[in-house]
Amino acid sequence: QVQLVESGGGLVQAGGSLTLSCAARGSIRSINVMGWYRQAPGKQRELVATITSGGSTNYADSVKGRFTISRDNAKNTVYLQMNSLKPEDTAVYYCNADRIFTRLQGNLYDYWGQGTQVTVSS
Repeated sequence: QVQLVESGGGLVQAGGSLTLSCAARGSIRSINVMGWYRQAPGKQRELVATITSGGSTNYADSVKGRFTISRDNAKNTVYLQMNSLKPEDTAVYYCNADRIFTRLQGNLYDYWGQGTQVTVSS
């Protein structure tokens, strides 16, 4: 059974930093695009950043210059380094994999983690 397991969320003061990790566990051959999304209370889930298996990245305008997405393909893990955090970054952050090539389950599409809470105090 494939799982996306997130870690690294927590409470931080404005201006601080956090690093989120998301490890894909299971019998996995490779993963296409991995990304981070977030959902604040009362708002829709929104894109934060994505990264392809080749390392090409895409960021929401609101986080450009503050957040950095990276991945370790050998470990099937994606990271989100968040600097200069603002109260408006407070949300549940979700890891996503758009296509997972598995050894036993075929291809899995639009796979999500359980989410990790990030709270930024002012």
